[in-house]
Amino acid sequence: MRTMTDELPVVSQREATPAPAPWYRRPAVLPWAWAAALCLLYATVAVRRHQLLRTTGYDLGIFEQAVRAYAELRAPVVPLRGPGFHLLGDHFHPLLAALAPLYRLWPSPLCLLVAQSALLALAVVPLARWARRVLGARAAHVVAAGYGLSWGIASAAAFDFHEVALAVPLLAFALEALGRRRWGAAVAWAAPLLLVKEDLGLTLAAVGIYIAVKGPKRLGIATAAVGVLGSLVEIKLLLPAFNPGGAYAHGGHLSDGHGSLLSTLAHAPLDALRPDIKAMTLVLVFAPSALLALRSPLSLIAVPTLAWRMFSENSFHWGTAYHYSAILMPVVFAGLIDVLGRERQAAGTPSANPESSDPPSANPPPTPASSAHAVSAPAVSARNVRGSLAVVLAVTVVMIPSFPLAQLVQRPTWRTTPHIEAARALLARIPDGATVAASNRLAPQLTSRCKVVIFPTFPVDTRLDLRETGPLPAPTADWIVYDAVPPEAWPQQSGPWPYPQEQQERELRAAQESHAYEVVAARDGVTLLRRAR
Repeated sequence: MRTMTDELPVVSQREATPAPAPWYRRPAVLPWAWAAALCLLYATVAVRRHQLLRTTGYDLGIFEQAVRAYAELRAPVVPLRGPGFHLLGDHFHPLLAALAPLYRLWPSPLCLLVAQSALLALAVVPLARWARRVLGARAAHVVAAGYGLSWGIASAAAFDFHEVALAVPLLAFALEALGRRRWGAAVAWAAPLLLVKEDLGLTLAAVGIYIAVKGPKRLGIATAAVGVLGSLVEIKLLLPAFNPGGAYAHGGHLSDGHGSLLSTLAHAPLDALRPDIKAMTLVLVFAPSALLALRSPLSLIAVPTLAWRMFSENSFHWGTAYHYSAILMPVVFAGLIDVLGRERQAAGTPSANPESSDPPSANPPPTPASSAHAVSAPAVSARNVRGSLAVVLAVTVVMIPSFPLAQLVQRPTWRTTPHIEAARALLARIPDGATVAASNRLAPQLTSRCKVVIFPTFPVDTRLDLRETGPLPAPTADWIVYDAVPPEAWPQQSGPWPYPQEQQERELRAAQESHAYEVVAARDGVTLLRRAR
């Protein structure tokens, strides 16, 4: 006997359950795919620059000597920085030791360059993940491209290695946690900044102040106090204890002010903007976000770094070159996400569904209270967000040619000159384990296998600001390798460093005439000498 249930159609489980999205469209894949692509991009630039002798003893060689010491379970004594110089007396970055196991497996300057590329790329993961959650997949792609191709990150990726690379992903994850109001996680991610560099305790304090205003006051105040106290302890106690001179090595970079405290405070706004390069840098820092990040309270986390740079007397700190702006880029794009997310939320548009590949609907169902307003406000908000993201993308594209990533499409980047081949051939004649005095751009080619110092002798008495004009201390290394034709290399100008060409040539002659060095080989401007036995 047939029943009614026998006549009902049977729905298969395949028809009832939608097919899962391909793996490459899953939400978790997007941030990590961007991280992998950016890591490859940065590593290509960094490794190629090293192959072209565009890296330097100051700074890649210095950091390699430190990490090599950690890997060999020694104190980070760095000959390039001065005889017996403990690098924790220069900047306080004990977290650098975290790279020692990797360097133990791959003892090469390329290890540090690739590690830096990975660290800078890793910071895109929390930013893209946050953008996808609140703005949708398309916005996440724009944020990832904007951050990954930003001038601040590009400048860091293309200039040697620096400890700040460790701080960039830590701060990015902390900012994502702040955006999700996960206060404890934000503190946990930001706290290790104290071990990356002495000024980053003030950035931790800025994170604490944000938490105190937006979240639990006690946690925020405690975090701010720990950040300020940590920086003070490092600058006043730890760094002088490790420094041979018994003082903070970079304290002289800060301005002495204008006499009285009142006069100093009165001049501070002008000092922060003069010369003009400072004002230009302040604009360019926030330009990748189309200046929208300035509307977010998260942008205040950039204040400590911007403050010490603008009030520094070291002109290198004022501009857009080098690595100094890398730590600011996560703040800028976190501010962008925060502003656009709040604008979408205020208009009544729900956050993006992290399981969907589509952005939030620009036309959600109207509410009975005000049908016309409910439809138009989200639509206008969606257009504003799309327009803002379009401007961000346009600014990113326009700025790329002015910064180091553009080197990838320049012909000299992919051409090995006879001069480079000559330098490599002469460097290969130096035996492993030898002590070598080398020109700045030749030093990092040797630091993985030799004990290297700068030729001519630099620094004198560990002082980086001192340039002797008379005879320099005699070299004591077994070998000297000198390059009279240093290659052109961003961000430094082509030419001799740290002394004028005439002085370097004079010291090279003195090594032969007065210090018993003999020429082993000379080729295409590169001279190799060995101390006579």
